[in-house]
Amino acid sequence: MNFSFIVTFLLPLIAGSMYFLMAFQVKRTSKFRSIMFGEIGFRKLETAFILFGIYFITRPLQNILGTHPWPLIINCTRQLFLMALISPSILVAIFHWVPTPSGAPRSNKFAAYSIGVLMGIIFVLINTIAVTESKIISIWGNIAIYDPMWFHSQSSIQLVLIHLTCQFVSPVGFLLLAAAYVRHRRHNYTLTNIYNLMPTKWKYLEASLIIFAVSFILAGIAAIAGLYYTYLWTIYFTGAIISGFFEMKSIKLPPRQIPNDLKKI
Repeated sequence: MNFSFIVTFLLPLIAGSMYFLMAFQVKRTSKFRSIMFGEIGFRKLETAFILFGIYFITRPLQNILGTHPWPLIINCTRQLFLMALISPSILVAIFHWVPTPSGAPRSNKFAAYSIGVLMGIIFVLINTIAVTESKIISIWGNIAIYDPMWFHSQSSIQLVLIHLTCQFVSPVGFLLLAAAYVRHRRHNYTLTNIYNLMPTKWKYLEASLIIFAVSFILAGIAAIAGLYYTYLWTIYFTGAIISGFFEMKSIKLPPRQIPNDLKKI
């Protein structure tokens, strides 16, 4: 099993499967939803995890459907899906913690999705301009694995910077903003005498969001340093998997410790 196969197929499938499992865990522990997120926020978080699962598990299609323009089409579709829908959904789910019957204000939701859509559209336009062909990165049996030729010309550095800036806004900016809101909630929680494990749950959630965001940042730094090729995306695939472990811990941890008199039952 060569490195190209691991990057192209194995890691995305592991990451996608983990996020599907997280969505299942959210649904299974739904009796705690009104405590942790509220009804609307918990439901939106489950949806976001399902969408993340789809995003990761469809990654191999970018490489096995054929030569240009297929790698470009699949990449643009997946990234638009991530930037315009998934990342804003995570942020909106977190925003639904605000203490109002209807959840987050409509202006917040509109702003999150509008910015995500705008960044996604710019990303797609930059891709369309910069990617004009594909290349074979590996051959596995009778299957050729293709990838777009990303910004291989030195004259495209401006496009690279715009391309990465869009991703820094969405998903990275949204994930960091969500983590900041979780941190604020964790440090200002007033019911720790009843639900004493809630700050710990949110601590794991905050860590998962930061890890995922940092993995994107590190991949972007590698791209700016001139390492813009498929293998660097092992950074955010690995970051997604590690982030998933922290999120699973957050989901599975109960909101409070079992009273001592119940532990013997």
